[in-house]
Amino acid sequence: MLIVTTNDIPGKRFEVLGVVRGSTVQSKNFGHDLLAGFRTLVGGEIKDYAEMLVEARQIATGRMVKDAEALGADAVVCMRYASSSVMQGAAEVIAYGTAVKFV
Repeated sequence: MLIVTTNDIPGKRFEVLGVVRGSTVQSKNFGHDLLAGFRTLVGGEIKDYAEMLVEARQIATGRMVKDAEALGADAVVCMRYASSSVMQGAAEVIAYGTAVKFV
């Protein structure tokens, strides 16, 4: 599945199939939350959360691709990520875009 953040794919013509999306909510355990809280006091990267968000983007992207495949798509254009906090220590990541079929 070709995934691009642009509106067009050079050299390709396509028909729009519709919006596709995939999401996940991820969290770390209490021990990681406690250590992350201490990290906010001294500054620096909170690696556990950075890794959690990388994994969440991979899961969300995979679910978006499955959504696109169900429509018979060849590609997803205008792909974007969004995230939000759903509770302390948990974040939702959504991947979305427009599924297209080459003509």
